[in-house]
Amino acid sequence: MRYISTRGQAPSLTFEEAMLSGLARDGGLYVPETIPQMSAGDIRALHGLSYEETAFRVMRPFVGDGFTDEVFADLIAKAYAGFGHGARAPLVQLAPGHFLLELFHGPTLAFKDFAMQLIGQLFQEALERRGERVTIVGATSGDTGSAAIEAFKGLENVDVFILFPHGRVSEVQRRQMTTPAEANVHALALDGHFDDCQGRLKDMFNHFEFRDSVRLAGVNSINWARVLAQVVYYFSAAVSLGAPDRKVSFTVPTGNFGDIFAGYIAKKMGLPIDRLVVATNQNDILHRCLSSGDYKTSEVHPSISPSMDIQVSSNFERALFDAYGRDGAAVAQLMDELKAGGFKVSQGALEALREHFDSGRVSEEATLDTIRTAHSTMGELLCPHSAVGVRVGEAQRQADTPMITLATAHPAKFPDAVEKASGIRPPLPNRMADLYERPERVTRVQNDLAALETLIQERIAK
Repeated sequence: MRYISTRGQAPSLTFEEAMLSGLARDGGLYVPETIPQMSAGDIRALHGLSYEETAFRVMRPFVGDGFTDEVFADLIAKAYAGFGHGARAPLVQLAPGHFLLELFHGPTLAFKDFAMQLIGQLFQEALERRGERVTIVGATSGDTGSAAIEAFKGLENVDVFILFPHGRVSEVQRRQMTTPAEANVHALALDGHFDDCQGRLKDMFNHFEFRDSVRLAGVNSINWARVLAQVVYYFSAAVSLGAPDRKVSFTVPTGNFGDIFAGYIAKKMGLPIDRLVVATNQNDILHRCLSSGDYKTSEVHPSISPSMDIQVSSNFERALFDAYGRDGAAVAQLMDELKAGGFKVSQGALEALREHFDSGRVSEEATLDTIRTAHSTMGELLCPHSAVGVRVGEAQRQADTPMITLATAHPAKFPDAVEKASGIRPPLPNRMADLYERPERVTRVQNDLAALETLIQERIAK
């Protein structure tokens, strides 16, 4: 299995090389050269398996010979051992034909744990075998950062620096990043919004002298291993509802397009997915693009669903690569146009995207109303992001096809919004009940590439 760049100019890599590299040296994102297929019989054989067994069967063809079967199975077992639910990703029925996929039972109460816990294990195994050390820099709108710090804290072969937008994440999200005491993790509060954090991260990867000097690695959803780990719960959920003998649809609250792109990969592998529905908040660039073909950035407006406060959806590049017939030069041209403010998707590419993706937008008021209604009529307390998904999923589901909406975070990660809507302040699980009492360790930084690179070099030299 080889991995190629969406911009067509970087050399192909193995799974392990692509994982440790993160972003390709031509600025593109790695994707599999070919998509492994699972037959109806293969999918039917997943019935009754544990989440870990399903994960092994779904991911194994993508990994190549970098990890033996025994080692890979062991790393998967370690990755999910700390989850708070035996099913790992349980389904809850909200209404006839509408189901909620709970992805918040991991250590940091968000869907990012499914990928980050595994990628932490994979990194450590690969680096120990190679006798190498890397510097991970990540950008987060809230959940990726806490999941990365939780996964990599205390590991001997990794230094971790997480950029998050100062004042634009929830208090729980911030404290999950700033309270770990391990010396190898560093929380950096950047003056700006998430797109600024993501922009400086990409700048570091494209500054090859710095990248090579600190052995830079990335764990944002630009990293293919992140996307791969998320493919698994599409299979586990669909099989629970009768796949491959019944089609299902999924609604995904998303800003960076990584989570829903994982669903697209599952569909390309052979999972009978009818529709993949993008659910956005008021920062609705994905909805606008799928509706009109115009991918034009605008101001980021802070919301009660901050993990979706994004205008540059990095993983959309992977979808564009397929929509443009895997033409790296065409994608590179679009990304150059994006630097100037945006681009127009060609009619053929837009039609290719619409074959798989629908979309919907939810206002702040409607998000609060959905939290209130879901609790009073369904007995389900939703985080704001999950509420965005439920609202769109309910509007777009078809009578003859089950709709599965992804619940991406625990409501306790966003207690202010949930309390405002429902009158209930959701408590944190017992294992992190003292989060508000733990001392914080954070560095506030300017939106300046040179200053960030200097800080990182100084911290890893100590």
